[in-house]
Amino acid sequence: MFMFEYYLLHVLAFVGGSVLIISSVLAAVRSFVLPRNESVLINNWTFMSIRFVFNQLAATKKTYARRDRLMALYAPLSLVSLPIVWLALASFGYMLIFWALGEESWVQCYRLSSSALLTLGAENAESVWISAFSYSEAGLGLLLITLLISYLPTIYQAFSRRELVVSRLELRAGLNRSAPELIGWLNRSGSLQDDREQWEKWEEWFVEIEETHTSLPILSFFRSPQPGRSWVTAASIILDTAALIISTVDQKDDPHLQLCFKAGCLSINRVSRFFDHQAHAEAPDVPEDENPIDHPDRETFFAAFEQLGNLGLTLKPDREKAWQEYHQLRSRYVQAIDYLAKLTMSPDLSVLGQ
Repeated sequence: MFMFEYYLLHVLAFVGGSVLIISSVLAAVRSFVLPRNESVLINNWTFMSIRFVFNQLAATKKTYARRDRLMALYAPLSLVSLPIVWLALASFGYMLIFWALGEESWVQCYRLSSSALLTLGAENAESVWISAFSYSEAGLGLLLITLLISYLPTIYQAFSRRELVVSRLELRAGLNRSAPELIGWLNRSGSLQDDREQWEKWEEWFVEIEETHTSLPILSFFRSPQPGRSWVTAASIILDTAALIISTVDQKDDPHLQLCFKAGCLSINRVSRFFDHQAHAEAPDVPEDENPIDHPDRETFFAAFEQLGNLGLTLKPDREKAWQEYHQLRSRYVQAIDYLAKLTMSPDLSVLGQ
């Protein structure tokens, strides 16, 4: 009976170690190689644990600038922590396997695993099987590190393309970063009635946001170089601009504008659902005086309506109907924008510039 329990424990240790190793490899492959949005449990736990610490530290900061400076470290630190977690799990898995293969000392198992992981394999193994597994651990360690290093350029290229649109949008939307300001720029540049190229660029940006921010979710938390910028607020401005033009400006329907608005709604909602599906707890508590998105009321909309009229735009005659249409259009994306703004701690944004 004693021998049966002894062999059973060794078998369970071997199986458990193999599961940990396979889980680590699959987490790396699903994170950086698999071309689709996958929610990886190991990664989620790692990100959420680090985020909890950053949330506690951010709560001690009294100004947004200080919180932004702190949270800028969250995404890079989390990304660098991933291979450490993967390697730690794999190392523990190999310790279990070494013990299952006859290495009775846990201290020696730890030394064998650590030596194999950080070098080219253990030379002082007592059996051929332990030696073989130690060399496989050495190769696995190099593989996991290489995966992260090889995909860092991909992550930063996607970040650079995203921020290029955010920076250009700030130039067009003015210091207030509002939809009326952006519409004013489109009107002055002669692009309001026919600007296929601009709306197509924003449509492509939204499509890329959906693909990159779900397949590489940590990218959502990389903050803009300037504290006042955010890809979430940029998306909100573009969508509010499209909704405001559709509901208030009296002009023929622009299919490129409509397609951009549809792409934006789909993109933002899918990114939001990806994170919301993982855990509602990932969204940090936002202080009452720091609501990232300011919901416009009827009076605020009417003020923006008059602002557009002062720019010389031909507006629809029924303001109340325009308000109802704008409110209906905005309902397609506002909840997703709210969630992502809180999740990423985006800067304060007043969508109609009030």
